Amino acid sequence: MDDDHLRLSRRGFLQTALAAAAVANAAPVPAQPLTAAPAQPLAPPQMVQLNINGKAYTLSLEPRVTLLDALREYVGLTGAKKGCDRGQCGACTVLVNGRRINACLTLAVMHEGDKITTIEGIAKGEQLAPMQAAFIEHDAFQCGYCTPGQICSAIACIDEMRAGTASAATPDVRVLPAGPSDGEIRERMSGNLCRCGAYPNIVSAIRSVAARKT
Repeated sequence: MDDDHLRLSRRGFLQTALAAAAVANAAPVPAQPLTAAPAQPLAPPQMVQLNINGKAYTLSLEPRVTLLDALREYVGLTGAKKGCDRGQCGACTVLVNGRRINACLTLAVMHEGDKITTIEGIAKGEQLAPMQAAFIEHDAFQCGYCTPGQICSAIACIDEMRAGTASAATPDVRVLPAGPSDGEIRERMSGNLCRCGAYPNIVSAIRSVAARKT
């Protein structure tokens, strides 16, 4: 390497060092105070009337409260479980006007005038509903966390099949099958997950109820 290049490199180094020293010795710039974004005001609570398991409830709810939280935190019906809270596991399934929905994905204020049925309202007093009895008979649960949602979904599943509603597994939508196949049941229940893996027994329980005339 020639002397000119070395001299240039040394000069550049010295210039850089002097500039850094000047920056370090400069008077510090006072920090500017951070201004927090104004807090978004919460919507005021409003009175909501819900019909749950045949009983009327008048609740004071902030409009963003989900139906699941209203059931669990305000009414005290903890059968519907909070699993994923994203509508992916089905543990929060309840029936609204006979149709199954994920209670974590809907707002309580949207269901005034609707007939809401939770797992607590499935049985008739001390008499278990046929689906509940079938789950016990076929040992269709283990830890039981998903069971309330599974049972509510299974009841709606059978109603859908009896009404002739097709699914992705229905071989011919023009023909109502005499009895649901295991594949048909699995497809219709695919929105309800069971971490314990009790699926074969769940299918057996649903098939046994679906085979009954009423």
